[in-house]
Amino acid sequence: MARKRKGRDISGWLVVDKPVGPTSTTVVNKVRWALNATKAGHAGTLDPDATGVLAIALGEATKTVPYITDALKAYEFTVRLGIATNTDDAAGEILATTELRPTDEMIKEALARFIGDIEQVPPQFSAVKIDGQRAYKRARDGETMELAARPLWVECLLLIDRPDADHATLEMVCGKGGYVRSIARDLGQVLGCLAHVRDLRRVWSGPFEVADALTMEQIEAMARTDALDTHLLPLEHGLQDLPEVKATAQGAARLRNGNPGMVLADGVEYGDEAWASFEGRAVAVGRYKAGELHPTRVFNVSQ
Repeated sequence: MARKRKGRDISGWLVVDKPVGPTSTTVVNKVRWALNATKAGHAGTLDPDATGVLAIALGEATKTVPYITDALKAYEFTVRLGIATNTDDAAGEILATTELRPTDEMIKEALARFIGDIEQVPPQFSAVKIDGQRAYKRARDGETMELAARPLWVECLLLIDRPDADHATLEMVCGKGGYVRSIARDLGQVLGCLAHVRDLRRVWSGPFEVADALTMEQIEAMARTDALDTHLLPLEHGLQDLPEVKATAQGAARLRNGNPGMVLADGVEYGDEAWASFEGRAVAVGRYKAGELHPTRVFNVSQ
C-alpha cells in the first residue's frame, strides 16, 4: 500500500519572482514547504543566474502546466558584446574577445534575422539530453558536442537600451523551448563581435506577470500562515489560452468520472481543445465534439 503524501491538498498557482542563485527546483521545493502542499511543480525552467517570473503550480493545477509551458514568454536581457564564453553567459569561462563593437543600427538590422520561425542550437551547457546524459554534465568534463538545432518561434526581438558600447539590452517574446543564451551567442556571431548574456529576467509567462509575483523573502515571511494562501491564483488561471465551455450539472458529473459530458459552447468548433467549467470551477479539459466534451484531463477540486 502506497504511503500517503503529507501536507495539504491545495490547488492553484503562486507566482514567484525568482532571484539569482537558486535553481527552479529549489524554488518549487521552498514554495511547497511554505504552503505545506502535497504536490507542486513549475511551468518553465529558469537558469540559476536568471530572475523573474516562475509560475508554481500546486495540486490539481499541475495538470495545466503544459498550457503555460507552451504559451508565449517575455524576457529582458543584457548582452555583453566583445566576449564569448563557454556557457554563453557571464558565469562561464572566456573563450575569445574582440575590440569590435557594432552600432545600434547594426544591432537592429541583425535582430531581424532572429524573428519568426528560426532554428536554434542549444548552449553546450544546457539540459538537452545526449545519449541519455545531460549536455551540461558532458560539457563540464570538457567535451564539445554537436547539438542539433531546434525550432523556435520568436514573436519579437527589440533593442530597448544601449547603456554603453559594450552592452545592449534586448526584449524578446518567444514560444516554448527558447534559449536566450543562444540568441546572444548567435547575435554576436552575426555581428562578428562575439557576445554572451550578462543578465536575464523573465517579465511574463503566459498569463503570469512579474507584477503578480512574490519574492522569496515575502514567501519566507508568510510561510505556513494563512496570509500566503491569499496570494494563490486559481487553477483556472492556467487555462486562459483555451476556450471555455459550460458543463451542465449532469455533464459535470460525467466529466468528473472521466466520461464525455454535455456542455454549452459558443464559438468552439468540432475537435477544438477546450476546458469545461461548472459553477465557476474547472471540471475537465478535453476535445469538443457535437455538444459534448471528451475529457483528457479531469480536475478533482472540492467545490
